[in-house]
Amino acid sequence: MLTALRARAMAGNKKAKKYTISVVAEQYGVHPQTLRLYEREGLITPSRSAKGTRYYTEEDIVQLELILNLTRDLGVNLAGVEIILNMREKMHQMQREFENFLQYIHDNIGAEMFKTDERSKSALVPRRRIELVVKRGDRTD
Repeated sequence: MLTALRARAMAGNKKAKKYTISVVAEQYGVHPQTLRLYEREGLITPSRSAKGTRYYTEEDIVQLELILNLTRDLGVNLAGVEIILNMREKMHQMQREFENFLQYIHDNIGAEMFKTDERSKSALVPRRRIELVVKRGDRTD
């Protein structure tokens, strides 16, 4: 679901767009108090100006869209939303750790472990050459 705010933010503008609470509330059809509640509950964390004005970034907008999808479309309460968001973050962290582990294996162990030497070619059960493939950038969030 690509909203007008996200479309404008992604339209080639190099500088990160920031939106005030009133703009975001109007765009998504929520009361500003609802956005403040989401912030109090720790579900979104807009940045603040020196005077305390809330500014929502593209990341905040994506997070808000997820929250609204869970609450409006799927009927999840805020406690459930918090659990889901925490689980998503843990999954992303585990994915990053796994990718780092695979990279470590590839860089430090893989060459030695997966190379075919002359002894294995003449063994009773020859060892096949194993290729380690690491895919990057295929994540869909």
